Amino acid sequence: MAPSLGSSVAVALSYFLGCGTPLHSVWAAEVDAKWYAPSKNQVNDLETVPTATGVYGFIFNSSQTPDNDYGVYNWCNMPHVRRTEYVRPSAEYELKYVELIHRHHKRTPYSSNAFPEESYHWNCDDSMLHYYGQPVSGLNADRIYQQGYISSVNPFVPSGWIGTCKFPQITAEGLVDSWQHGADLYAVYHDLLGFLPPRGSSSLPPSVKYRVTNNLITSQVVGMVINAMWHITEPVPILVQAQGIDSLEPQYQCKATSDLFSTIQSKSNPKWRQHLDLSADLFRTLDGISGVPPSDGDFHKSFDAYYDNLSARQCHAKPLPCKILNGRNNTDCVSQQLADAVYRWGNWEYSQIYRDNYSSLDASSGSFGVWIAELAANIRDVIAATASSYCYQLATAAVSWPSQCGGNGLSANYYVRVLFGGQIMRSSTPALGFMDMIPIEQLLSYFEGLIGRNASKIKAKCSGN
Repeated sequence: MAPSLGSSVAVALSYFLGCGTPLHSVWAAEVDAKWYAPSKNQVNDLETVPTATGVYGFIFNSSQTPDNDYGVYNWCNMPHVRRTEYVRPSAEYELKYVELIHRHHKRTPYSSNAFPEESYHWNCDDSMLHYYGQPVSGLNADRIYQQGYISSVNPFVPSGWIGTCKFPQITAEGLVDSWQHGADLYAVYHDLLGFLPPRGSSSLPPSVKYRVTNNLITSQVVGMVINAMWHITEPVPILVQAQGIDSLEPQYQCKATSDLFSTIQSKSNPKWRQHLDLSADLFRTLDGISGVPPSDGDFHKSFDAYYDNLSARQCHAKPLPCKILNGRNNTDCVSQQLADAVYRWGNWEYSQIYRDNYSSLDASSGSFGVWIAELAANIRDVIAATASSYCYQLATAAVSWPSQCGGNGLSANYYVRVLFGGQIMRSSTPALGFMDMIPIEQLLSYFEGLIGRNASKIKAKCSGN
């Protein structure tokens, strides 16, 4: 899969529900749930990607975004809701429910994306990854953590990255960013809006729940977020679905969706074939430096592997790699211009897979359909007063298409605001448009037109019917 616009950084989508004086008529008609192409822009323009310079002002080398530039795309630490930028709705609205989904913060690269031989070690002795269990009542366990080490005796040396890190893991810098993300959330939803309950309890407020995927890096992030929001050190339960059927990652089998994504990323898609032709020289140059064989299909079906390898280095202020000859760095290195080209192509691929191709909506609604149905059910439960969750945080899920966002409401007096990267989102779907206080039934009708109520269409969609 090509790198998403937030695939190693935090991307936050927060959902705002208000109720007040109706500003719109009741949305009774069925909402148009067809695919609509996004506008042509610098990211998805196949003519300009090969010849552009830089990466459109995006940030790939620091977690810090200057305050006057906040909102600029930052791969290392995506902008999210903060008190300084938050736009309060008019006083006639009352916040009733928030659902937030964000990706993990910055991490080491995946081991599968390492070069055959890496020129320097990557150590993570400045972070602790805790792995232990204990009974709910009775005896206590020590708070152990795993510390990687390199044996001087073991004759087997792994290919790729060597060091005390796990590949992947959230780095110390990523953990700090996670904590700040939690602090910013509390500053908005408690300090500014008075929505979240106050701190002071030794445990998590019952009105707040957190959910993660089976990927351990999501749990590494959420622990920091929770501590920043609540200043508690008592054990906190975080929700997770069973491996293999988790809707948040998602992991459930959906063959029709997999086939659609595969077709988009194949030479049967003229645009995908054209982008591979246009980027062939770039691949050859990168292969010559990295030592990756041209026959390695995983490295050459998209720029995902090179993107992850290079961007993870730059987010952590590590040097771009050089060619290794006889165990030493050569002067033939990946330049910033080459890295920028990888980032441009990676973002083009993401846009093609998840937004630009006409099959992208069908593919994404199948893969994320169950989660969308869960979101819609949460919304309906809140309106029916059968659920008490005020803030339901989903730690780390893939963002696959701009319309996959939501809030809650069921009567003409309920409205939704959708924030992407801390800013009000605009959908290319005409029925949604600028998603600031739109009638909630409008959004629910859109969701359920795609996936059915309680995901009733998903099994048929996944089987290709």
